[in-house]
Amino acid sequence: MLLRKLLAFLLLLAASAPPALALDKPQGEVILTVNGTIASANQASAAVFDRAMLEKLPQQKYTVVVPWFTGPQTFEGPLLADVLAQAKATGRQVTFKALNDYKVTYSLAEAKKNGVILALRHNGEVMTPRTKGPLFVMFPFDRNEALRTSEYYQRCVWQLSQIDVQ
Repeated sequence: MLLRKLLAFLLLLAASAPPALALDKPQGEVILTVNGTIASANQASAAVFDRAMLEKLPQQKYTVVVPWFTGPQTFEGPLLADVLAQAKATGRQVTFKALNDYKVTYSLAEAKKNGVILALRHNGEVMTPRTKGPLFVMFPFDRNEALRTSEYYQRCVWQLSQIDVQ
């Protein structure tokens, strides 16, 4: 009898819980589309993000030396892991696609492990397609010497527009 009452109470509690928060709809121009194996979509079967949505996430800052610029450069943006968590992405690999159709694929676990960010700002300035934006995939080269190889530099997709999760 006590078990039945407890079960009924738990069912009532679960039924009255607020629904899980859905991914907000973008209010501005969409700068990133995440699709594939995701459980939270806000446009058809994709999770789309405008700049404001990405700026609401906790921001990381890396000051790195990379082959495309002279001297140390500072990049700021949310962790890839946080963006994928918003989309409730699952899978084994991610493909990053740039506005010019450049593509790079690597394991989701590796991207999360290495602290990849989706940089929105470069040296404090909002990134645009003219300045390798609106998003630039960046590794914490300043914190991990093992990442300072051509293999990882090739994974730094600039003008990022889409992430496919498989």
